[in-house]
Amino acid sequence: MAKGGDVFVLDMGKPVRIVDLAKKMIHLMGLSVEDESNPDGDIVIAYTGLRPAEKLYEELLIGNNVTETRHPSIMRAEEDFLKWDELKQLLDRLWNACRRLECEEARELLLTGVKGYTPTRELADLVWRQRNGNGTAANAESTATVTTLKPKTGSSEGERA
Repeated sequence: MAKGGDVFVLDMGKPVRIVDLAKKMIHLMGLSVEDESNPDGDIVIAYTGLRPAEKLYEELLIGNNVTETRHPSIMRAEEDFLKWDELKQLLDRLWNACRRLECEEARELLLTGVKGYTPTRELADLVWRQRNGNGTAANAESTATVTTLKPKTGSSEGERA
């Protein structure tokens, strides 16, 4: 079915709630969920809430351009794309912005380079915010730190640090 560079979208059926999937997997492993009705269960399902930039649903396509294929559960996405020269230039600029920790510039490059991209939230890079509380980006190479792990001194041959 592919003609070269095609993106296919599969009909995955009805959506599945993650909690239902988790309960089913726990049951299939021969275990039980610990909850109010079963305080002696094996596994607790904890609801932690959304983290920054986490999605409630998966968007398969940026646009709505899909065409049928000869298989009823496989569609071909008709998406816009950049020519290689344009894409390479955009990627180089994006890479340089990321190395300089210029999150706003990186976001602007994505907004101009990817048609249909509309962020739903403000920047949520917690490391960038912590390092750059005043809003200015620092040179990534000068702020980088390297941590190495070394074995404990005096440990016996069988122990590891």
